[in-house]
Amino acid sequence: MQNFAAIDFETANNARSSICSVGVVIVKNGEIVDHFYSLVRPIPNYYNYYYTQVHGIEPHDTIHAPTFPTVWAEIEKLIIGLPLVAHNKAFDESCLKKVFEEYGMIYPNYLFYCTYQAARRHFPHARNHQLHTISALCGYQLAHHHHALADAEACAWIAKEIL
Repeated sequence: MQNFAAIDFETANNARSSICSVGVVIVKNGEIVDHFYSLVRPIPNYYNYYYTQVHGIEPHDTIHAPTFPTVWAEIEKLIIGLPLVAHNKAFDESCLKKVFEEYGMIYPNYLFYCTYQAARRHFPHARNHQLHTISALCGYQLAHHHHALADAEACAWIAKEIL
């Protein structure tokens, strides 16, 4: 793949609609040309302790953050005409669909590709197919795992290598 948008969401709690941060990396002609990161005030607006331990985002970080529709309006401009790529698209795509539903937004049926599924085919003997493992196998060292922009960049790197 030469042109795509790698995307990653972090959530505040068990609700897939509870996006609290988003990272997007734009790849055109096989090169990273743009990126976007934002905190998001989650819906519902509460944090599960476990999730905070994973990504480090707390309620005070997002209390004044923009809501998803405001953030998505910025992202939408960047991803026009591009397929989306996520590592474990089942999670990220379901988050996107749920938050669209929560806000009464019409979901435009984005074309999604999955680097996790591709990695299982491409690296069948890897010790696991987690983002940090596969990104390392593709020559990318993921330094800030569970930061949405860092994870989106790792996903972009993987996609450039194996999709």
